[in-house]
Amino acid sequence: MKRLKKIIALLVASAALISVVACTGTTTTSTTTAGAAATTAAAGAAGATKVGVAMPTKDLQRWNQDGANMKTQLEAAGYTVDLQYASNDVATQVSQIENMITGGCTVLVIAAIDGSSLGTALTAAKEAKIPVIAYDRLIMESDAVSYYATFDNYMVGTIQGTYIVDTFKLKDTTSKFNMEIFGGSADDNNARFFYQGAMDVLKPYIDKGTLVVVSGQVEFEKVATAAWKTETAQARMDNLITANYATGTKLDVVLCSNDSTALGVENALDNAGYKVGENWPVITGQDCDKPNTKNMIAGKQSMSVFKDTRTLAAKVVEMVTAIAKGTTVEVNDTKTYDNGKGIVPTFLCTPVFADKSNYKTILIDSGYYTEADLAA
Repeated sequence: MKRLKKIIALLVASAALISVVACTGTTTTSTTTAGAAATTAAAGAAGATKVGVAMPTKDLQRWNQDGANMKTQLEAAGYTVDLQYASNDVATQVSQIENMITGGCTVLVIAAIDGSSLGTALTAAKEAKIPVIAYDRLIMESDAVSYYATFDNYMVGTIQGTYIVDTFKLKDTTSKFNMEIFGGSADDNNARFFYQGAMDVLKPYIDKGTLVVVSGQVEFEKVATAAWKTETAQARMDNLITANYATGTKLDVVLCSNDSTALGVENALDNAGYKVGENWPVITGQDCDKPNTKNMIAGKQSMSVFKDTRTLAAKVVEMVTAIAKGTTVEVNDTKTYDNGKGIVPTFLCTPVFADKSNYKTILIDSGYYTEADLAA
């Protein structure tokens, strides 16, 4: 696992600074703010700047933490914050954003439920010359998006894929290993980056027959999990076990794009009688949610990719401040993220590898969780 160890060494080193601003990469700058938006927001900096923060749902732990961290850090920086959750309902999110616009917000931070369904609200934002920061999910098909702040989502997938390659020594083995794949929600642009990053690493081994997807379900459209729901992933895993593994075929690994899908897979395996230390497969994940971190400690999940929401929130606060002051907004990617209307200037933060061996350093020593949070 030399390749993975190198990745882990680099990422763990960066994690020591994770509670500050662990975003890395070659930094460039951009003054693009959707036309005259920078002038409007800069004028607002003279008084109290009101920031609208639109989050998709409270149903997933990570969005609760994203919203809370965003509100805390923005208010600490002196901003008034209108934080709204939309219960994963697009119409609700559109209405909330429209209310933020009419309610005097001068900057919008939006984690979209469906990146292609905010047209009406974003048109209103553009007409009002309000800058829009797409938060962790790229907003598609709109020229009203000023900036994008996220983690390197392709890297998330490559970390997961590399973990599988190194765990099973796929470069050197002549053995075959059975795998199933669980992707994210098709309406979330990030899901395709996670999937593609992992598949770019794993596909050569699938093509060679070293990795065998017994169900035959490989294409993103076949492995996507609507709304990232644990229950949906669990139901699909139930079906896969019944159809492909009930007669004794061994399941070696399940590639899961995030922790909510991984939790569904783990629940299905529990219900089917799989046992850790006997026939439990390797399972990947992302987000280091509490139940999944507990499962990592218990041996039910092999790894997770940690994306510290405090880090991303801190970067967005910097972006909001630059917009409000009319100064240059720092970005480090001006080539990758095309939303269908053009390249959106982006700041990418670096995700961190976590497993049973280093979770204390990554999650507890950094103050993200306490020991009590992860107690069985």
